[in-house]
Amino acid sequence: MLDQLQDAAFVTDPQGKIASCNQGVGRYGYAAGDLVGRMLDGLFETSIAVPDVLAAVLTTGRYETQARARHKSGEVSAAHLCLTLLRDQHSEAVGIFGFSIACAAAANTQAPPESGAAPPTAPPQPLARRKIGGTEFLIASPVMHKFMGMVDRVAGHTETVLVVGETGTGKELVARTIHESSYRHRMALVDINCAALPEHLVESELFGYEKGAFSGADASKPGLFELADKSTIFLDEIGELQPQIQVKLLRVLDGSPYYRLGGHRKISVDVRVVAATNQDLELAVKEGRFRKDLFHRLSQFQLRVPPLRERPEDITSLARHFLALKTPDKSFTPDALTALQAYPWPGNIRELRNLVAKLAMSVQERQISGGAVTGELHGEGRNLPASGGEGVRVFQHGNLENMEEQMIVRALEQTGGHRSQAAEQLGISRRTLTRKLREYGIGARSGDSAPVLGSISQEQQKFFRAKVSLPVTLRNAKGKELQVQAVNLSTGGMGLDAVTDPVGFAGLLDVSFLLPDSETAMEAKGRLVWADVGGRAGLRFVVVEPVLFEQLQRWTNQKMQDEGWELPT
Repeated sequence: MLDQLQDAAFVTDPQGKIASCNQGVGRYGYAAGDLVGRMLDGLFETSIAVPDVLAAVLTTGRYETQARARHKSGEVSAAHLCLTLLRDQHSEAVGIFGFSIACAAAANTQAPPESGAAPPTAPPQPLARRKIGGTEFLIASPVMHKFMGMVDRVAGHTETVLVVGETGTGKELVARTIHESSYRHRMALVDINCAALPEHLVESELFGYEKGAFSGADASKPGLFELADKSTIFLDEIGELQPQIQVKLLRVLDGSPYYRLGGHRKISVDVRVVAATNQDLELAVKEGRFRKDLFHRLSQFQLRVPPLRERPEDITSLARHFLALKTPDKSFTPDALTALQAYPWPGNIRELRNLVAKLAMSVQERQISGGAVTGELHGEGRNLPASGGEGVRVFQHGNLENMEEQMIVRALEQTGGHRSQAAEQLGISRRTLTRKLREYGIGARSGDSAPVLGSISQEQQKFFRAKVSLPVTLRNAKGKELQVQAVNLSTGGMGLDAVTDPVGFAGLLDVSFLLPDSETAMEAKGRLVWADVGGRAGLRFVVVEPVLFEQLQRWTNQKMQDEGWELPT
């Protein structure tokens, strides 16, 4: 069917090596088989390096960009490149499906800049869009691109997840993303707000009841956990659960059967729990309001959704998106976008959406100015004229100080705490910045610490698989060797590709490879625990020397921290 298309379609592995093409690649002078085995960056040029494009696809699931396609004859033409991530039944990334749609516009054939010309500035992080339960999820900031990579990793597991964050950051959307990216996505997500139900109804809603269990129980009713069997249940505002319900929930999470309210028959379910809260549950544990064992059980993976003030690039994208939904013919002026980014957004995305809706209705002009934004933010919208120019901007002294403080904090965050770079970005001297820091009591960060976006339990750390691409040598008991390719690596084992003879390499194996980013030669005993007809296999380490295991553990810990995970001691 794809061969009937005029546009080129192709499938690559996660590293961008082309596995198959349709006949549409003929528009570039190739036969379908000519490109098999070649890398994608040999066919296309994009505004950012193709490996970075592939990384964006692996992180966000989809990426679109304008590209330059190189013909077999050497000619170059403009194309629109659309790439989508392919996953297997375990939600692991197995490949990328792509379309190249020819553009009518001529390719950019300008000569490269002359020697000595200023190099082009680094392109911004690509805007990614995801459709989650009918809601569009926009991802523009580097921190959110990183965070969504962590969400995708968590989705591939089966353990519980605790999503924490301030009100309005989108915790429910994150929970739905986890479900829809997991192998349970074929079943409907079951959700409940634990704070929205009266205390006496929570147990019956979660675990169901039998006929006659209480006054008005005229028939038996299954609970939400039964309805979520083989699926995911989302427990919003988990911190509001009463102590007696916490005990029963802990038993269910441990896999124990439970009774309906008033029932005598045990019920077993297979449910993945994703919980969310805006409370500090660690503080609640210390104060005795939340069970410590339940908190640790829920926190196999903990994801912290960054507040909007920590991702200013998202503010601009979201504001334009919300405005387009309300009034497509209106737009924000540059100073309006600056004012939006300077505001701390205590209500986060929900507050931003409501503000944009108000501005869309109250401002009569086609362009929404910075004065209109500031006036609405500080309750002064009624003082703005209905038409004619930008109007009179009304600022209070405290508001100006607040905006200045937020701009300084944001500049320090964007430069990793480097004061000289922050001062240059703000257009002030370093001495002025130092004085402002003293005035506002702001402490600059050291610059070498990455934001913590989540934590991973000690139990799950040993299952953390870092993506790699490295050669591995397997040697069986008869001394026969097999060269394979590792695609992921953990302290417990590795995922392999190109395993051509899994039967001949059953039993205990000698495993040797070079630890990435080091000169350490790893030697271990291992065993293949599964293999498929496509040449993929899973290998479990059986024996690793303590010194080598320590280095492997250090390497995986660094990979976890680079990805954004905090490692509890």
